[in-house]
This record gives sequence, structure tokens and C-alpha cells, in this order.
Amino acid sequence: MDSKYEAVIGLECHCQLLTNSKLFCSCSTRFGEPANMNTCPVCLGLPGALPVLNTVAVAMAVKAGLGLNCTINLQSQWSRKNYFYPDLPKGYQISQYDRPLAEHGHIEIRVNGESRKIGVQRIHMEEDAGKSLHDGFPDSSRSTYLDYNRSGVPLIEIVTRPDLRSSEEAYDYLTRLKEILEYLDVNDGNMEEGSLRCDANVSIRLKGSDKFGTRTELKNINSFRFVRKAIDYELDRQADVLDSGGRVVQETRLWNSDEERTVSMRSKEEAHDYRYFPDPDLPLLILDSKWLESIRQTMTELPEARRKRFVETYAMSDYDAGVLTGTRAMSEFFDESARLSGHPKAAANWIMGDLLRFFKDSHLDLKDLSPSPVTPRMLADMILLVEKGTISGKIAKTVMEDMYKTGKTPASIVEEKGLLQISNSGELEGIVDSVMTEHADAVAQYRAGKQASMGFLVGQVMKATKGRANPQTVNDLLRKRLASLDS
Repeated sequence: MDSKYEAVIGLECHCQLLTNSKLFCSCSTRFGEPANMNTCPVCLGLPGALPVLNTVAVAMAVKAGLGLNCTINLQSQWSRKNYFYPDLPKGYQISQYDRPLAEHGHIEIRVNGESRKIGVQRIHMEEDAGKSLHDGFPDSSRSTYLDYNRSGVPLIEIVTRPDLRSSEEAYDYLTRLKEILEYLDVNDGNMEEGSLRCDANVSIRLKGSDKFGTRTELKNINSFRFVRKAIDYELDRQADVLDSGGRVVQETRLWNSDEERTVSMRSKEEAHDYRYFPDPDLPLLILDSKWLESIRQTMTELPEARRKRFVETYAMSDYDAGVLTGTRAMSEFFDESARLSGHPKAAANWIMGDLLRFFKDSHLDLKDLSPSPVTPRMLADMILLVEKGTISGKIAKTVMEDMYKTGKTPASIVEEKGLLQISNSGELEGIVDSVMTEHADAVAQYRAGKQASMGFLVGQVMKATKGRANPQTVNDLLRKRLASLDS
């Protein structure tokens, strides 16, 4: 995009709440069930069926609102959003319109070293629609099948203010939003399964102008990476249109990930008239202030606050704190390991190094750290074995791998495999003498001033003891023996 233009971006995220049942009925929300298995007269919109509100969903929505620094409205209203769509069985969607659950929040993002607050205009609750499954497109024999399992699943829609100015800012906003929702256990952030969906409203204007340009709405974006690509493409497209003397048309466009471009879906010259009106089957949603406070008291420490605490309490870098707070499970694993061992730097290194590598090799998600074969207690005990000199750092890597594979404690692994570190000088003297005799050339090079030969000799002693020798003791013995040759 030409530098004379400025991007104006707003995001709308639909987030499925992690309830066991739907918003207005007791049908299961489990993903992947056979089509139309989880349905009933309420979520199918059959005549005479009445909705009954899921209070757990309301509590989760309130948590999200508090986590995004919103004002929670003690009174909000359910409305019917009327429109026809094949996978909307009632012909209307129960949502919230002019009286949403939460408003006026923000998320703090950080791009290129600068922090900015992105306004959250509103959070409203609504029920999800079903899913259309298309077969045979674009052939003439095409068919569409409807699966209503998702119909009625509780959603929150999180709408930002038009505060984002680049695709990088949009990406960071989504990353931090996903973190917050996962920390609060209200959404799993799974875009592939559709539990987190994002639409982007994108426009450009001349820099310095306070007038908004004509926006396009981007849909069908199923990853954060594609959100960034779709926005960048659309910004360039709109700039090309204006530079060629054309006019940007208000429309809805779809992101084609195969061709990496946006394509027009439908014109949107005028806003749809959804004919909102208060749902006659549902009263005002009235929240008790004491109940709200009880929810606030049960909320976990949020990722940004945890990052700051890790930096201040454990004297770690912003980068390390960012990695360790990437998921709630990992941050809690580290926090407990650091507390139990008293050595936060060692705990951080083992988690960010070996443990995450094991998980990556096993194709496990970082959110699965909580049922890890290695517990915070086990990691802490292994760190203490190293600190006490019971095992060497090299042996610890073997112990760590065995802990992950077997779930055994570090002490039992050390005992079973005879991995105790050799720190007794008497046990090591003979091995040191043997290494010096076998590698006389390295000894001569060291005596001639080649300091790197010391590292080679230490390595040979470690190899001879299968990593069990205390490195400091080996260094001391070698220096003593080498010095005696010059006296």
C-alpha cells in the first residue's frame, strides 16, 4: 500500500463459549458428533418450544468482558435478529442489539516495540447458526446438506473500534485476545473447528484525514496468518483502485487462501435491515453486582499481568516471559517448577528447551502441558539434583528424556541407571591420567599455549565416564596434573 494512505481496520470475532450444553437448551455442544445428533425442538426452532437461558454461558461471557477491561452492564436485552439463511432453522437468531452485555473495553497490544490500546466497542451474546455442507460444487449436480449440531451453541461477538492501523496490529490483537480467552477457560481458540472466527472491516484513507474511507468486510478467514495476508491484500487492492481513479465499493469479500486474494461475495451498499426487536420469550438479562464480584474473584491472573510478574519476580527477559506465558498451562507449569526448585532460570531453560521439544516431536499442543508425564515437582527435583552435584547437566538431559517417556521420578531413574555424578577426586585421578597418556598430543598442544586443548581433554574424561564425572572436579584435576608437568 502506498505510504500516502493510512489503514483503518476493525475486527469482529465470534467466540464459542466452552459450555457443555447450548445457550437455550440442554443439547450437547460436543464437536465432531454425527450430523444433527445434538438437536432438539428448541435449537431447531419448532413451534411451541421455549428457550431457557444457560447461566454458565452468561458467567463465561462476563469473564470475557472483565478480561477485556469492559464495563459489564447489569441489564442487557435479548433480541431477535431476523434473516433467512438455510442453516438458521428458526429464521431468526437470538442475539443482543442495542443493549449488549459489555462495552467500552480494550486490549493492549505491542508492535515494533510500541504499546497501544485497541478499543473493544462491545461484547454481546448470541446463539450460533448451523453449518452448510456443500458437495459437488461447482458441478451442476451440486448438493447442500445442513448440519444443525452447531445451531444454538453459545457465542460472544467481540467487536473492536476501528483502531487498528496495520495487519501486524490485527495479528497481535488476535493473538492476545486468544490468550486471554484461553486463560479464562471460556474459548479454546480453535479456528479450524470454527470455535473462533474472525471477520475484518478494512478501509484506507489519506494520511492526516479524519474521514473514514469506504470499508469492505472480509470473511472466511480461518487462521491468524491468513487474517494478516487478507488485510494486506485488501489494503493494496483498495489503494490500486483509488490510484487508478476508481471508487472502492462497500461489499463483503471472501479470502481465497489457495490464490491468496480476496474475491467479491456480495454488494453491501446498504446495511441489512435485520428488524431487531426484543425477544418476547426472554426477559431482560439482569445481573447481580455481588454475583459479578464473585466471578471477578475467581478469575485467574491474565497473561499480560503474568508476563510482567515473571519479569519482575524471576528477573527474566521479556522474550522468555512471553514464551512461558504463551499458554496458561505452560505458565502455571513454570511458576510451580520455579517455586519448588528455587531456580527459575533453570526451570525456564528446561521448559523452553527440552520439554517443548519433546512436545513438538510428539505432535502435542502446548495446552496439553497440564497432563504432561513430567510434572512441575519432577522437574524441580531434577533441577535440585543438578544444583546439589548429584548429577551433571549432561546426565540431566538423559534423566529429563526418561522422565518424559516413562513418567518416573528423577531419583528413581538415577538410581536404576547408576547415573550418580562422580565428584570424588580419587575415583577420577586414574581416568584423568589415562586420558592424558592416550592423548599426549593434546597435552603437548596445551603446554605450548593452545588453551582449547583443555576443553578437548575434559570432553574425553566426560566421555570415559559416560557423562557422570563432575566437570569442575575434572577441570581442577587436569589443571593440577598439567601444571605438575611444568614444575
